[in-house]
Amino acid sequence: MNTPIHAKPLGVLIGAGDRGPIISAGVVFGSFIILALSVVSTAPLKIVAPVTLLAVVLTTGYRRLLRWESLLTGLVLVVLFIPIRRYTLPGGLPFQLEPYRVLTIFIAGGWVCSLLADPRVRLRKTGMDVQLGLIAFSMLVSDAVNGGRIQQLGVQTEVVKKLTFFASFFAIAYIVPSVVRRRSHVDKLARTIVIGGAILALCALWEGQTHYNIFNDLSRWIPVLKPDQLPYSLISIRNDRGGRLRAYGPAQSPIALGALFVMLLPFAIYMAKRTGRRLWWGATLLIFLGALATVSRTPMIMLLVLAFGYWRFRPTDVKKLWPLLVPLILVVHIALPGTLGTLKGAFFPHGGLVAEQSAGAGTYGSGRVADLGPGLHEARQHLMLGAGFGTRLTDRSEEKANAPILDDQWLGTLLETGVIGVLAWVWLFGRFYRRMMNAARAEDTPRAWLLGGLAASTLAFAVSLATYDTFSFIQVTILMFFQVGLGAAVLTARED
Repeated sequence: MNTPIHAKPLGVLIGAGDRGPIISAGVVFGSFIILALSVVSTAPLKIVAPVTLLAVVLTTGYRRLLRWESLLTGLVLVVLFIPIRRYTLPGGLPFQLEPYRVLTIFIAGGWVCSLLADPRVRLRKTGMDVQLGLIAFSMLVSDAVNGGRIQQLGVQTEVVKKLTFFASFFAIAYIVPSVVRRRSHVDKLARTIVIGGAILALCALWEGQTHYNIFNDLSRWIPVLKPDQLPYSLISIRNDRGGRLRAYGPAQSPIALGALFVMLLPFAIYMAKRTGRRLWWGATLLIFLGALATVSRTPMIMLLVLAFGYWRFRPTDVKKLWPLLVPLILVVHIALPGTLGTLKGAFFPHGGLVAEQSAGAGTYGSGRVADLGPGLHEARQHLMLGAGFGTRLTDRSEEKANAPILDDQWLGTLLETGVIGVLAWVWLFGRFYRRMMNAARAEDTPRAWLLGGLAASTLAFAVSLATYDTFSFIQVTILMFFQVGLGAAVLTARED
């Protein structure tokens, strides 16, 4: 009986035959020639060498590199370690060619092709399809009904760009459960996330002590990266609090970096519970210290919400950790001296926190409380569908900036997509939290700790939307959509 061609593994169909080693050897030999010619000529070796090395790696190791778990692992590493909006790739395109965009487009394109050609890759539901669909509906309809206003403001390009961003985020939420089908794949992604988070935490601690951000000099180590300007939020505001530098690492702000660390903590706790090794508990402690190194209030609030989520999941285990609180405070005091006092001053400033957040009404950097009244008054004019998704431009480094920073994503969502958009996001977070938490409580296995951690992390992310303009920070937003897809993958993943 003849075997149908579609039954063959995809790795055999690509580059099949005995010519593979010959071609690989030819590429390697040709690369040495190109490098030799670059040395003796005036060719830019800093550009030629990385491109040639990349060609060699792809040619000789494409079978492993093009596996889905390898591609997703690469995406995680790029999102974690290459600062978004700080570096671009060379190119003459009308939009910024950032590494995470290139890799996301490549993965999404390969996924679509695999859906059409490979019967093993199927579109799988996330369990939050209705909620995601309603969010997309609110974005598209809000722009459709505000078409005239968008043209009047001249923000068509910015609106399309933001819609494209979120389209890629939605794609990630569906790609992950479609290609992550084994628990070993889940564990591999979790290990990558935790190791990456621990390295970022070490960098944050180093930055807090030395005031040197290694990620601002990343182009020295990766010559193909083209440095761009720092995010406006890092230029326009002081990044110190109470005399302490607020580490921001590869993130767009100290707040976003702290939020990232909190979202990575559940993966570290899962790996520690999964293996029982002290190494992973050490990584958990490092990531926790990294969140404190940002000296931001939002990560502290998220940590409290995260602890509440774990308490709802395993109240007995959480109560057992209370005796460790005093040693933990001692470790924080030694590793980050003065941080606890600085955070106390941030939550209890002179005159009170409400008074501090009520200052500067009507200015670009006004407090959160000061923005609430004017924001709600403006929202009444477009209550149901908002004034148009992507029409509020707050980055003053852009010429078309037309709105103040709200530091409240819930209020910003209300202004852009109206009540429908807000309810859609509330429904998504609530649905995901209940689904993950119910599944976690139904079993007593290490996997339950990942499900419960994802539920707690999403709850913390939802609460953080009230304390800063979350969707302006792409790194944490991508991670949130990644968690949505990974949650669906964990529920359906099978044993190897």
